Amino acid sequence: MTSVPDSMPFRWDLITPDQLGSLLDGTATPGLWFLDDLVACTGKVLARSRNGDLFFVGRSLDSMFDLLGGVFTGPAGVQRLYRLPLSFQRPGIGSGRRWRRRALTPAEVVQGRRFLETVGLTPYALARRDRPAVLVDVVYEGETFTELFTLIRDWIEQEREPWPVIRRKLCFVGVTIRRKTSPNTERWQQHPAWTRTLPASAVANVSLDPGVWSYLGDHQVKLTRSLRPDRWTAEAEGPGRDEHTRQALAEAAALVAYGRSPAGRQAVARAIGRDPALSQPWLRTLVTNLTTG
Repeated sequence: MTSVPDSMPFRWDLITPDQLGSLLDGTATPGLWFLDDLVACTGKVLARSRNGDLFFVGRSLDSMFDLLGGVFTGPAGVQRLYRLPLSFQRPGIGSGRRWRRRALTPAEVVQGRRFLETVGLTPYALARRDRPAVLVDVVYEGETFTELFTLIRDWIEQEREPWPVIRRKLCFVGVTIRRKTSPNTERWQQHPAWTRTLPASAVANVSLDPGVWSYLGDHQVKLTRSLRPDRWTAEAEGPGRDEHTRQALAEAAALVAYGRSPAGRQAVARAIGRDPALSQPWLRTLVTNLTTG
């Protein structure tokens, strides 16, 4: 009988990279052409995180996870980082305006909850957190956030944990495509009803250069396979070792190294300092830790 995996797909630990061995031998030095934009976006995400722990949804912001993994190494490491590489992409039902994604099967719901449990996002744990759980992802129309919220909210209701308490512990930060702003600009969170069940400050956006957004979300080679619902209950695959994956690994390792460096930490601190949220005491403390740690 095939066992159901409870853990996330394997990804190399780039903070203590003993397991890399000779994987990076012969790889080209990564260009990191997107670094300035990534640093600026990362600083804004931190500024709008309400001093919470960051949960990176999907794989699109793996580079931000890697950068912060380096930044928070050592005395500056206050906020905890988690990867929740779930994808909700699956075939739809109907056509035109009646098109919708098929519902998750009962088995997929159970496995989705197991993945949430792996990173400490059970209803019981959420109700007892001392810091907000901040879910971060690239956003276009917000479908992934909507499905993830529904998965969590239904579980909370079933477990009868206190929603009035948990709603103050959840935060969603969407990294959106930078566009020209106007008084009539619509934002993704204006449409889903669930966003209005949370405090106004619990849903925030950070914009990113369109080319970098597209690279991270659509074109960057990732170190793990896409974890769509039809793969949630599949046996976990081992890491890839082809040339494209090895080069992507070199890029990820370079981001960790930059984040760990004094120059990287100071760059992120400067990016935070440009945000109006710097008036918050916890954020000023974070900036001080990054510039002196």
